[in-house]
Amino acid sequence: MSKGTYLFTSESVSEGHPDKVSDRISDTVVDAFLGADPYARVACETLTTTNRIVIAGEVRLDRKKCGARAPMLKPVGKGQPKINKPLLEKLARAAVKDIGYAQKGFHWKNAKVEILLHGQSADIAQGVDSKDNKDEGAGDQGIMFGYACNETPELMPAPLQYSHNILRLMAEARHSGKEKMLEPDAKSQVTLRYENGKPIGCTAVVVSTQHNEKVDQDDVRDIVRPYVEKVLPEGWMPPSDQLYVNPTGKFVVGGPDGDCGLTGRKIIVDTYGGAAPHGGGAFSGKDPTKVDRSAAYAARYLAKNVVAAGLAEKCVIQIAYAIGVSHPLSVYVNTFGTGNVDEARLAKALPEIMSLTPRGIREHLGLNKPIYARTTAYGHFGRTPDGTGGFSWEALDLVDELRRAFN
Repeated sequence: MSKGTYLFTSESVSEGHPDKVSDRISDTVVDAFLGADPYARVACETLTTTNRIVIAGEVRLDRKKCGARAPMLKPVGKGQPKINKPLLEKLARAAVKDIGYAQKGFHWKNAKVEILLHGQSADIAQGVDSKDNKDEGAGDQGIMFGYACNETPELMPAPLQYSHNILRLMAEARHSGKEKMLEPDAKSQVTLRYENGKPIGCTAVVVSTQHNEKVDQDDVRDIVRPYVEKVLPEGWMPPSDQLYVNPTGKFVVGGPDGDCGLTGRKIIVDTYGGAAPHGGGAFSGKDPTKVDRSAAYAARYLAKNVVAAGLAEKCVIQIAYAIGVSHPLSVYVNTFGTGNVDEARLAKALPEIMSLTPRGIREHLGLNKPIYARTTAYGHFGRTPDGTGGFSWEALDLVDELRRAFN
């Protein structure tokens, strides 16, 4: 974005949004397979609609254990659970229950679950598999972007981070029982005013949240307002007439009952809220051999460390791959005129500091773990690394090395 005075808006959606329900189920499937076999291949898509869940895609377990195109019904290793349809159905229902859906039109217990997973194509597998002198190749062609900026402590664009935070606080209150009138489906949108490229205030906030039929629009507004006030910096609350809560007036029917959900339809919500480019590939439902996911995580990791090291105020990184090829075809860096080092030097140095082959990314970030269901709501970025390996791409462990490399 250019410097100057302008307005910029980003949106977020809650864990109960139909597309996010689908993302959650797809990544629950990924976690199930990776928990049984760290090198499982999974490409899973989920459709959710009125009391119906359809899970489809391709899977493969480790060849040495189960054969080149092992069916998903085979047990994986001694003492490991059998990954079969009853288990996956149980996990899908548990995910929906955890989100909070026990409604007539979409109920964790009553929804019909259909599972249509099958073996991964041998043509795709041969491009990814390492063999003889060939290293593991990328699972697909594509371009992936990572971004970071110093607008928030999380080094994320402020409009998106505030949108996420509003919905996260509301969800926590709903789960705790504090807000009994709120239901799982919700969306938020925050508009900020920028001067000289920096956010200086909020001009509008939109929150639409599913609610119990016992409350009206004014009641919901009273519930929502304190969470907006808590998230925005002091003095940034927009005028009362620019706080839009359930602008249609009523939002009782929601979730997959109100709108069909599909995996991978909220890629801008998942990343940078439109503040940075996006390569077009979704994350959820994919194991880490798919560079749509793993390389986007690596690009964010590098961009975040560049900004945290003080080498730039904002940074976007693009990495490109060809299917079956291990090394990236290109690495591009743009610091938007805020950098303290030459961008070409950065583009050359970053792949030397961290291997950007699919194998290098997986091993550096520890991605062969069941860590993905937790990513599916409130953004894949701007999160806190946890003790089990989740959000490893948010770590700042390259800062000292980058500072040394660029004095």
